[in-house]
Amino acid sequence: MARWGVVGGGVLGCSMALRLAQQGHQVTLYESATELGGLASAWQIPGPDGTTLTWDRHYHVTLLSDARTRAMLAAIGLDRDLKWVETRTGYYGPDGNLVSVSNSLEFLKLPGLNLLDKARLAGTILGGSRIKDGRRMERIGVDRWLRRWSGRHTYDRFWVPLLRAKLGDAHDQASSAFIWATIQRLYAARRSGLKKEMFGYVNGGYNRVMTRFGERLVDAGVKVELGARVAAVRMAEGGGLDIEASTASEHLDRSTSSVEHFDDVVVTLASPLAAELCPDLSDAERARLRAVRYQGIVCASVVLDRPLGGYYLTYITDPSTPFTAVVEMTAFVDPAELGGKTLVYLPKYVAPDDPLFDADDETVRASFLPYLRKMYPDLKDTDVVSFQVSRVRRVFAVPTLRYSDTMPSIDTSVPGLKLAGSANLPFATSNVDDTLSLVDRIVPVGAGGAHGQRSAS
Repeated sequence: MARWGVVGGGVLGCSMALRLAQQGHQVTLYESATELGGLASAWQIPGPDGTTLTWDRHYHVTLLSDARTRAMLAAIGLDRDLKWVETRTGYYGPDGNLVSVSNSLEFLKLPGLNLLDKARLAGTILGGSRIKDGRRMERIGVDRWLRRWSGRHTYDRFWVPLLRAKLGDAHDQASSAFIWATIQRLYAARRSGLKKEMFGYVNGGYNRVMTRFGERLVDAGVKVELGARVAAVRMAEGGGLDIEASTASEHLDRSTSSVEHFDDVVVTLASPLAAELCPDLSDAERARLRAVRYQGIVCASVVLDRPLGGYYLTYITDPSTPFTAVVEMTAFVDPAELGGKTLVYLPKYVAPDDPLFDADDETVRASFLPYLRKMYPDLKDTDVVSFQVSRVRRVFAVPTLRYSDTMPSIDTSVPGLKLAGSANLPFATSNVDDTLSLVDRIVPVGAGGAHGQRSAS
C-alpha cells in the first residue's frame, strides 16, 4: 500500500483518488476551492424575488457513447438516475435567421450554402467519421483540411466562424485533429443505438454528482482537503515527494501551512500551473509545459422568465457575435430543476490573456445581451432575471500541428510524480469522458497493490 497525493479536486482528480483508494492505497486529495468539481462545479445563481438557484457553473451533457462517464456515475451510485432527452439544434447565420438543423432534411435547408456546398459539407463530416488515425489528422492544419474537403465558400461561410468561436486566433495553428475528434464523438453517440441526438443528465446536475462523489471519497478512506492551496510538490530526502499546502482557517482571516509526505503524486492542474508547482522538473519539462497553448472560457449564466427557441445548442456563424453559441439548458433539463425558469449559457472561448477576463459582469452583460435580443427580437429586458459570469483562463489545450510529438508527458523525470490534464489528450475534445481516459492510463482497473506504477505517456 502506497501513500498517494492528488492535486486538484475536479472530476479527474476525484476519479483518480477514488480508484486509488479502492485499490488499497492511502490517498489525500487537495482542492483549493471550498467544494469539489473544478470545471464541473456548481454555483448559486440569483433567481426571482431574492431566491437562489443551484446549477452547473458551465454546461455539461453525457452522450450515450460516454462509457467512462457512465462508469464514473455507476461508481458513485448515480448511473440509474441519468435522464435521457432527445434534443434539437439551431443555427443562426449572418442573414439573421434562426433555423432548426436537428435532422438531415433540415440540414438540406441550411441557409447561405447551395446544394453543392451542403453536399461537400456533409461529405466532410462523413469522411471525418471514417478516419481512424488521429496522428494522420494532426499532421495537417484544420484550415487546410476543411478547405480541401468542403471548398473555399463553405469554409469561409460555415467553418471559419465556428473555428474562431472555439479557438479564436489559434484556429490557424490548430491541426485537423480538433474537428476530427469532435466528429468522432458525435458519430459515436449516434452509433450507440438510437440514431438520435440523445443527451443525458442527472437530476440536480453536477452539484449532486460532486456532492455524492465527496461522500464516496470519504467512505473509501480518502482524506479530502478543501480550501487547500498547494504551494509546491518537491522531492523529499530519502525518496518520495512532499506536498506543501496552506489551508484557510474557518474565518478566512489566517491560514495554516503543512507538509505531507507521499510515495506518489498526481497533479491534475493546467500545464503552466504544474510547471510552477513542481520545481524539481527539468528545464526541458517546464519549457514543454509552458509551451502548451490553452483556450479559456468566459461563460454567462442567464436566467430568464421565458424560454428562447427550444434548441439545446444553437450554432452561430455570424462573425459579429460576441459569444460562441447559445446553450438553452432548460430545453434539455427539466425547467422544474431551475424553479420553472429558463437557464441559458452564453459561452465565449478566448485566450488566457484576453481582456474579457478582466471585464466585470456588467460589461459582459452590456456586450452579450443586445446580441441575444437581436437573435430573439421578442426577448425583453424585463424577461432577464439575472446575469452572472464565470471565468476560467485555461479550459483545454489547443491541438496544434503534430501536437502529440511535443506534448508534455504524464510521467516525469521526478520519481513518483505524474502530471495529467487536457494537455495529455491530443485527440480529444474538452469533455468529461475524454478526460476520464487519463484515469485508466495512470491507475489501470484491477492493477492495485504496487506503488509507483508507471503509466504510458
